[in-house]
This record gives sequence, structure tokens and C-alpha cells, in this order.
Amino acid sequence: MIVPLRRPVIADIGRFDRWPMVLVDVETSDGVVGSGYIAPYRAAAMPAIVAEINDLGEVWHGKPIAPVDAFTQFGKSLNVVGIAGISLIARAAVDMAMWDALAKTAGLPLVQLLGGTVGPVRAYNSNGLWRHEISTLAKEAAELRDEGGFTAMKLRLGHPRLQDDLDAITAVREGVGPDVDVMVDFNQALGYGDAVRRCHDLDDQGLYWLEEPIRYDNVEGYGKLEQRVRTPVQLGENYYGPRDLFNSIKAGTVPYAMADLMRIGGVTGWLQTAGLAAAAGTQLSSHLYPEIASHLLRVSPTAHWLEWVDWANPVLAEPTVPVDGHITASTRPGTGVAWDEAAVNKYLVST
Repeated sequence: MIVPLRRPVIADIGRFDRWPMVLVDVETSDGVVGSGYIAPYRAAAMPAIVAEINDLGEVWHGKPIAPVDAFTQFGKSLNVVGIAGISLIARAAVDMAMWDALAKTAGLPLVQLLGGTVGPVRAYNSNGLWRHEISTLAKEAAELRDEGGFTAMKLRLGHPRLQDDLDAITAVREGVGPDVDVMVDFNQALGYGDAVRRCHDLDDQGLYWLEEPIRYDNVEGYGKLEQRVRTPVQLGENYYGPRDLFNSIKAGTVPYAMADLMRIGGVTGWLQTAGLAAAAGTQLSSHLYPEIASHLLRVSPTAHWLEWVDWANPVLAEPTVPVDGHITASTRPGTGVAWDEAAVNKYLVST
């Protein structure tokens, strides 16, 4: 399905006015239904992802709801075609739905099933401040602050000129004042040399972090960049599985990291990644998927920030609501992901 966005996503990676989503339900022999979703950015990719998800459903048909076992078996089954990309996205989609079913069967919210407690997680608002007309940023920043009492938000940079980035930062500060933390995301817009210059020039702007200024897979470049700027560098939303974080840790590149549930491997992949982050002392934030991340950050030893977006809200029966800049996971059994069936039918597209 493809749902509308309240504000279009505009960054170096492109412009997205609507948000493709793949919804996944798994049903147990007892009639318990577990639900999850992934959002692959490109609608054209959905048929291939759906085909792989269906294949994994056949692999696990008739077996117990055991997401860790399934995740391992799926990895072995898909090894011959590659363990990243669509393979891992499909594994993640099924994994999230299976964990939801397991928690529902146990009668517990996911966070309690994992040994934690339901409670607030601090969040930053990521629902806007894209690379559009700078004159509108001050007003938009104030709106984002007031949507849920946020004290932190994300701004996208990487304009062709440094001055445009500086003007964007100034506009946001005019809108929300000096007491709101501002994270910035370049969406991999810069080459390494330009990133050194740009990040150095932004070092005195009081920014919370500099996210993905260069290609996410340039591990050596991030290691060098981290040594040349004062503002902490953030990356990780494009990690495909825990090993990518491990490689970054070995290279000394990540004071901050974030995990995207679609790419990291769902709940199982997150838990493995959180263990690595804890061992390395790397602070771990979430990327998208706030409904499930609000459970997982509560059981992550180095939990940092939750990225708040409302992009899945059009099809959720009970959307998560920010309160005083925090997100609290659903107290219902499972992850809290449940469908508004009328909305699902409205936005459904053929794959």
C-alpha cells in the first residue's frame, strides 16, 4: 500500500510525497495474529519484497512461533542469494510480526516479554525540516516542537552551498530558540573532502550530531571524519544487520549509532545489535518504526534517542502519541501495531 505523508520527504536521496508500506500478518494455530510492517521507500521494490516474504512464509509454515529460530533459519535459506538488501528486509518483516504474535500469546507487551517495563523514551521530532524553501523552516520548527512538547528535532542539510546550510540552522533557531536540540542529517549528500570542510565549518553551531554526511558504507572515511570534527557523527540507519555495526566499531567510527528495524533485521536483529552497542559503549538510537522501537529502546543498555515519525499512522488502529517529547510503548499485548482495516483497504495497491 501507499499512504500519504503530511509533509513531503525532500532530501538528497530524492522527494517522496507518499510512503510505500508492506504490511505483514502471521497467524498461529491458536488463531493469534501478529502484525508488522516495513517501508521500503520505493514502491517499485514492493513486489520483490512481497515475493520474498511469501517464500519465507512457506519455509516456516506449520512451525512454532519462535522468531529467533526462524531468523536463523531464514538466514541459512537465503544465504545463496545474499543476506542483505531484500533478503534481510523480508526477514525483518516476518520477524517483527512473529515477535508481536509471541508477545500476544504470552499476554504481554513486547517490552515486558523481553524483560523490561513499559515507560517513556525520549524522542526527537523528525516529521519535517526537509531540504525545501528555507523561509518556511522557522514556522515549521515551531510546529514540530509543539506537536508533542518536543525538546529535540532533526533538520536536513547538505545544500550545494555552505551558506544555505547555515541559513537553515539559523531559521530553525529563530523558530524554536536555543533550548531545543537540533540534530542534522545530510542523507549522504557529500563527498569525503567536502564533508571534512562542511562539518568543520558547522562545528560551532551547537548541533547535537552530524548524521551520514558521506556514503554510509565508507567506514574508513567515517573513521577519519570522526577524528577531524568536534561534533559527534551519527550513522547506522543503513546498517544491514548487526555485523555492519560491528565493522564500524572496529574502525572506531561510531560514538553514536542508530538502527532501522527494516534493515537491521527486525526485533531479533535489533537485540543482537543492542548487545554489540552496549559492549562497545556506543549510544544506540532508533530510525523510524517508533511503535516497536519504543519497546526495544527500553531494553537496550545504551538507549539514546527515539526518532518520532507519524508516517504509518494512516493505517494504524491506535497510533502512538508523543507526550512531553517522549514516546511510551503500548501497554496492550504485543507491539501495539494493529491495522485500521478501512484505511488499509483505502490505500491498498496491487503488487
